[in-house]
Amino acid sequence: MLSLVLLAALGPGVANAQRRPASDATFYNDARTPGADPFVRYDERSGFYYAYSTEGADPGYHFAIYRSPDLAVWEKVPGGALRDDGTQWAHDWFWAPEVYFNERTGVYFFFYSGRMNRNVAEHFKYANFEEPSKIGVAVSRSPEGPFRNITTAPIDYYPYDPDYHDVNLIMDSTQRKPPATLEEGRTAPLGTYIPYIDPNVFFDDDGRIYLYFSRNAYRNWVWDTDLGKYIEESNIYLVELTREWWDDPEGRTMPAIHPRYRDANRAPADPPGVRKDGFTPILNYGSDKQSWENAHVDDYARSGGQKKDRRWAEGSTTIRTTGKGGKPRYFLTYSANNYENEHYGVGYATADSPLGPWRKSTANPVLRQDPAQRLFSTGHGSIVDTPAGQRYYVHHGRPSTSDSRRIYTSPLSLDPRRDALDIHESTTDQPIPDGVAPLRLTPQRRWVEVPAGGAATVPVEVTSRAGATFDLTNPLNRLRAEVFPSWAGTAEVRGGEVVVRASHPGVAVLTMTYQRQRADGGYVDVSNLRPRRAPVAARVALYLR
Repeated sequence: MLSLVLLAALGPGVANAQRRPASDATFYNDARTPGADPFVRYDERSGFYYAYSTEGADPGYHFAIYRSPDLAVWEKVPGGALRDDGTQWAHDWFWAPEVYFNERTGVYFFFYSGRMNRNVAEHFKYANFEEPSKIGVAVSRSPEGPFRNITTAPIDYYPYDPDYHDVNLIMDSTQRKPPATLEEGRTAPLGTYIPYIDPNVFFDDDGRIYLYFSRNAYRNWVWDTDLGKYIEESNIYLVELTREWWDDPEGRTMPAIHPRYRDANRAPADPPGVRKDGFTPILNYGSDKQSWENAHVDDYARSGGQKKDRRWAEGSTTIRTTGKGGKPRYFLTYSANNYENEHYGVGYATADSPLGPWRKSTANPVLRQDPAQRLFSTGHGSIVDTPAGQRYYVHHGRPSTSDSRRIYTSPLSLDPRRDALDIHESTTDQPIPDGVAPLRLTPQRRWVEVPAGGAATVPVEVTSRAGATFDLTNPLNRLRAEVFPSWAGTAEVRGGEVVVRASHPGVAVLTMTYQRQRADGGYVDVSNLRPRRAPVAARVALYLR
């Protein structure tokens, strides 16, 4: 009789856990996960989405790593991506990580930018070059790292702009106030090395590999004919990479630029051994002006000379789609304005080739601050596709103008026939991505003996369809637990485990149900919906002594 009672109690939960229906689970952007410049990729081997962030690493590491089964409930991976072991080529400004996985070799490649503090003159000609940023690459066999640098140096790339009048050489030591006239600026010597950040590697269908990057605003004073003054700008450029690094099964080969770019900007009079590499311009303000990018063009006067007049185009992500007539169409998202400013936002451009020409959308910005939703400084994210074919833009933002940056997930829709891209920012409830369900709640024990006057612990896991676990210590998740009959004992939830205490001897059933927090702060039970609605729950038989 006891067996029949327990089978009846345990059976439905077990049966429903084997189905693969959708779920009524929702998520909202709770702004709890600290992070900046998040790059997200789905890892098929583990079923997790991994987010790599400029901020949030533990002491002794650079770059935080988070994982999530559903792009919403993030769990921090202890440590970080790169150990601060004293051999790092960069000194600070560790920014904008991105990770790419070669399924054939099993190697994860970690691209990042950093600022040098050694051998600066070797790379930028001047030892006092203010923003000597370059890009490094590290590898790992696991998406959770830690990653090790392939070499103790950045990528062997020396982008050089031979047509730039280096006005910094005729400015004062503050480097904030440029020449007042274009004529004066043109008296400065020609040519400068380009500091660069924000790597984005794009693998085209024809096998070619491109590195998109942002030219630091420093040492790029551009004369604005509309404003009648110099503005210091960051632009987006491209260089093609060779394939040897990607095809190396050991992950020991450093990415290298294509030979056509090496020394492409050398002059005949340059002495032997001087590197001056080329680049392909992708995006800048002057060739495609949009007024929303002008939030900081008067910062010098507003700040009393403490800030520069600047513009930014940075944090790009490039994807390929199929456009009209079945031809390839390329979309590039980018961020503009300063990341610390509430007007930081995202625009996009389109092209028929990775090399361009690129044209900005008249719909820009497609992601911007929304004070009504308490959402500010939205930008620098990455595009990620789910296994079920949905597309999201995971980016950083701030819940107030004074808060630090947090991770947000926004659905992204794309219509290449109309060159349309929309990012649907929201802090309200929205469905979890397709393919995450069915969810399954699994106790590690099906029978538990609870001693008189004591307690027993039941560890519990909630997993996605792919088997990725939900962090039950994250406030977005909760377990509801109860003992039946109630007079037999009590149940207390502590994150991913339930502690049961006996009140009276006998046989009872512990029922556990998975809940999600809603935007209003309340919790609701979660159900798998098909073939018939059933709660994400499980039961454990209790023997109370």
